[in-house]
Amino acid sequence: MKLIERYAAGDLRALARLITVVESGLPEAGALLRAARRLGRRSRVVGITGSPGSGKSTLTDALIAQLRAAGQTVAVAAVDPSSPFSGGAILGDRIRMLRHHADTGVFVRSMASRGALGGLSNRTLQVLALLENFGFDYVFIETVGVGQSEVDIARVADHTVLVLTPNQGDAVQAFKAGVMEIADVFVVNKSDLPGASRLVRELRAAQGLAAHTAEDWLAPVVQTTASDGSGVDTLLARLEAHRAHLGEVRLEARRLERTRFEVRLQVHERVLRAAQAAEEDALRRILKGEASPEELADRLLSLEEVQTQPLR
Repeated sequence: MKLIERYAAGDLRALARLITVVESGLPEAGALLRAARRLGRRSRVVGITGSPGSGKSTLTDALIAQLRAAGQTVAVAAVDPSSPFSGGAILGDRIRMLRHHADTGVFVRSMASRGALGGLSNRTLQVLALLENFGFDYVFIETVGVGQSEVDIARVADHTVLVLTPNQGDAVQAFKAGVMEIADVFVVNKSDLPGASRLVRELRAAQGLAAHTAEDWLAPVVQTTASDGSGVDTLLARLEAHRAHLGEVRLEARRLERTRFEVRLQVHERVLRAAQAAEEDALRRILKGEASPEELADRLLSLEEVQTQPLR
């Protein structure tokens, strides 16, 4: 049986192999991705983001346990930061989810961010497509947690959860970074610590400063203690409420935006490759003032030859 046929039939090993093919950028990756997307399966895609140490992985683990108890299947793409020097990553998030390793209803894949400033690389979006079309009920994307640059998850997920913790200045940082706008649900994790109630009040006060209508979604604030599972059922209920609020039309719009973002990442990757391929002589000419960076960029990208054509 072909790899894509085993994948369509629900073979987890075939899924793992396909992800490896995509992450490695092998020549057959494009055709396999197209075949997977033609299956047209849909999952609830939930983004989990927040500052390092906020308990994102522990919260994801608690969500998995709750969903599996309800008979739901779950996949997790856990994105770890890449070293700017070696390009490697620790890929340690799956360590926190080891209790699910023998459960065939749970699939966890750790991935490197590959230096993407927003925490999501082109490969992450391709892996997401494989996970969703495999047919999991829920797909969680747990992002790097790099702070102010990490807003791309809102372009990818159906629902975005922003995880904050008390007494770490997270509320102030959220206001400064502009990540308040990306959250569909706020989670105040480690809510058994002092300062949790104050953080909840600050978040609600900040929401009150923004203009909104009766039809707008006002992101609820949920208190959790992921280590013992407290509040996780409430979080899932709020996610379901947000899905009902969006409806199929707005969910489809979000999926189209995800595809637009994936195309943008492809373009960005190609531009970076072109810049890396610049000849040293051309760079020296720019350094001497004999040419401009704009001229070299135009030549590398052959912009004068680019024409808009329909996809075939």
